[in-house]
Amino acid sequence: MDLSWSHHTVTRRRTLAAATGLAAGALLPTGPAFAAAAQYTNPVIWQDFADIDVMRVGDTYYASASTMHYSPGAPVLRSYDLVNWEIAGHAVPALDFGAKYDLNGARGYVRGIWASSLAYRPSNRTFYWLGQIDFARTYLYTATAVEGPWSRLTTISTPYYDAGLLVDTDDTLYVAYGNTTISVAQLSPDGRTQVRTQEVFRTPSSVGTLEGARFYKINGQYYIFLTRPANGQYILKSSSGPFGPYTMRQVLLDLRGPIPGGGVPHQGGLVRTQSGAWYYMAFVDAYPGGRMPALAPVTWTADGWPVVQLVDGAWGTTYPLPAVPAPPRQVAPMTGVDTFDGTSLKPRWEWNHNPDNTRWSVGDGLTLRTATVTHDLYWARNTLTHRIQGPTSTATVQLDHSAMRDGDRAGLALLRDSSAWIGLKRDGGATRVVTVTGLTMDGNWNTTGTGTEVASAPVSGGRVWLRANADIRPGAPRPGTFSYSTDGITFTRLGPAFSMGNDWRFFMGYRFALFNHATQALGGAVRVTRFEVSTP
Repeated sequence: MDLSWSHHTVTRRRTLAAATGLAAGALLPTGPAFAAAAQYTNPVIWQDFADIDVMRVGDTYYASASTMHYSPGAPVLRSYDLVNWEIAGHAVPALDFGAKYDLNGARGYVRGIWASSLAYRPSNRTFYWLGQIDFARTYLYTATAVEGPWSRLTTISTPYYDAGLLVDTDDTLYVAYGNTTISVAQLSPDGRTQVRTQEVFRTPSSVGTLEGARFYKINGQYYIFLTRPANGQYILKSSSGPFGPYTMRQVLLDLRGPIPGGGVPHQGGLVRTQSGAWYYMAFVDAYPGGRMPALAPVTWTADGWPVVQLVDGAWGTTYPLPAVPAPPRQVAPMTGVDTFDGTSLKPRWEWNHNPDNTRWSVGDGLTLRTATVTHDLYWARNTLTHRIQGPTSTATVQLDHSAMRDGDRAGLALLRDSSAWIGLKRDGGATRVVTVTGLTMDGNWNTTGTGTEVASAPVSGGRVWLRANADIRPGAPRPGTFSYSTDGITFTRLGPAFSMGNDWRFFMGYRFALFNHATQALGGAVRVTRFEVSTP
């Protein structure tokens, strides 16, 4: 992205308030009682938003993140202070890249939306999202508002791996991309085709792998910001134009992060505030929850290299709030209650692969009609997911199961490559609430276990409350626990604790997931009348 447009003004569509309720940079009373109010705490978002690309347009900050096989993809986050964020929309409305993203004869787990780029072009007041899919080709989507509608502008045959899109000061579009060998491409003025591409840097063997490019022009210099997964960050600088030559400098390596038991902050991007201050938003590997965004101030050396500001030799757990104008409103929360009113899902929801849109609806709650006959939840379509809020949070679902049919399975899962769920099994005209563990995948994302029932209880009537509590702090024991209620007040624990896996190779963190699938025949349905994510 081109940082030279940061002084352009745009209409404010959304805003957010500082968590303290005080404008950052405002005159604050002094004394110990107010010291904490002037700070923010990392991670700034304790939810799974990896490979952040961050920018500012006028007084609004935007960021995009990886979503792999979840649909819609590439969420666009919005903030007015870099600390409090909301999900505004998705740049990729559907993963229409092949039948495997529909769970139709194949599956797209750990494919789809990888590290991608978000940029704004002042000349046509348009947002651009660019990313490669399946190492085969690159897709570019545009919108005039981040809420959408987003539409596909073009497909480019070159797969720009881990791309960073730059809108230069002369309006030319450039893309930095690659793994170890870093290249720069120039696009046509309309952004639809590649004009040229050229290798600009080859990573020294002493450094290893560099990827995750972000492309900037700052004070007339060109910079490519690169990550060494998963413990370092480097930057390339050119004074001779976007095609180099580039020199390299280390930004950080093996830096202690702000999440106990978590990894080194890395990847992500740089952004400048209205007052000229700089920040680096990275992510922290913190499984089982995923990769959590963390924010740190950045200063620059006299010869033009960024320096992350540390606290006691580490990425700070707290820093002073960025000095920005008072936000005009609070952002929409990423947790809380959803009764599925209105005509569409709120943007915090994403499906596991593309849904069958003929078999779900909202308005009077969320109705999930069975869309797949299978004994394997990983093959079931129309599983709706919600990120887990860290460090611990609880999802509670009110479920009307009166329209279930024999063989149907519906409930609330902790979903990843090792999963468990609490829900309902209807067989022989009788309904039981059950806890099931042992849903597993191998390293090629093939199912190796479809689940074992570990506890059950009979239920009567047509309504039940299901609850899953998730402790996603890195390290042991990482428990997920399940309970149910027949009145919404008194909950009964069902089954032993489930230990959530913390291997990084699935990339995405655990999610709460609502599902309803058949094992015998289609035709059944459930209705979710209320969903709530709460924190202690």
